[in-house]
Amino acid sequence: MAEASDVYGILYQNLVDAGCSEKGITVCMEYAQKGEWKKLLPILAQHKNALLEQVHTSEKKIDCLDFLIYRLNKEFL
Repeated sequence: MAEASDVYGILYQNLVDAGCSEKGITVCMEYAQKGEWKKLLPILAQHKNALLEQVHTSEKKIDCLDFLIYRLNKEFL
């Protein structure tokens, strides 16, 4: 766990916890060390969008299962 005053350690840990790729983490860390903080924003937004797409895909699968369970309960039980 990074110390609260360790900005780079906190950034790195957050990127890992968010599931960023090794390449993405490396790029973000390089920008941060150069003080180019604004360049991180598009990278983080892109990763967020990818995660949201995974959530939406999973929600659709859950909806399909819910419907199947509903139909099985109605038709056969």
